[in-house]
Amino acid sequence: MSKVAWEMKNSVAVVRLSHGAINPISWELVQDLSRAVQRAGREAGGLVLAGGEKFFSMGLDLPSLLKLDRAGLAAFWEDFNQILLDLYTLPIPTAAALAGHAPAGGTVLALTCDFRFVASGKTKVGVNEMQIGLPFPYLPHLMLRQIVGDRAATEMAYSGRLFDATEAKAIGLADEVLPPEEVESRALDKIAGLAALNPEAFAETKTARIEEVRRRYEQNRVRANEAFVKAFFSDRARALLIETAKKF
Repeated sequence: MSKVAWEMKNSVAVVRLSHGAINPISWELVQDLSRAVQRAGREAGGLVLAGGEKFFSMGLDLPSLLKLDRAGLAAFWEDFNQILLDLYTLPIPTAAALAGHAPAGGTVLALTCDFRFVASGKTKVGVNEMQIGLPFPYLPHLMLRQIVGDRAATEMAYSGRLFDATEAKAIGLADEVLPPEEVESRALDKIAGLAALNPEAFAETKTARIEEVRRRYEQNRVRANEAFVKAFFSDRARALLIETAKKF
């Protein structure tokens, strides 16, 4: 069964993470998401990336990833970064609808979109990789700095703390904060409006926005991805990762 659900609402594809209550990012989910994104590029005028009511996504599926050897983890990491790049460079308007929590990999997925709509209340977002012994990944790091600026991105990446929706809005990580039941509909409205524009003009404008990040990642992807895999297998990180995996 696919870990990603697909629904067309007029010209907008709603791509929903559907991997249980917490939507951990497993290799299977990455593969299913890749197929959905490719389909959206062919068939849709825009895309809304959604998750569950409690969790948009808990982040990387640590219990399954900890079972991989170094070669397996490296292959997964290449696939994961490729879907991030595919989402980020998709030449149609995109939005993430975060009705639930999005720590670590959940926020990373949301960074790939043009807009982020976040539920009010107790929803938490942020990049806490440093807290579990991992470097904040290179491609998301580039995207985050483009979105929130250097100082806010530095604070987020170094501290690894999670932000509530109001804090996320204050630094530009969230475009709007809404009641949970309104998050997805607002994202759909935003993307439907943009999808009605000249698609060629939109695609060229988006290319200008994302080109520098794409170029820098492709220049440094081998070194950056190898560094992440090396850290994942370090003794210090493994101990923290094993402890964190117990929360899944």
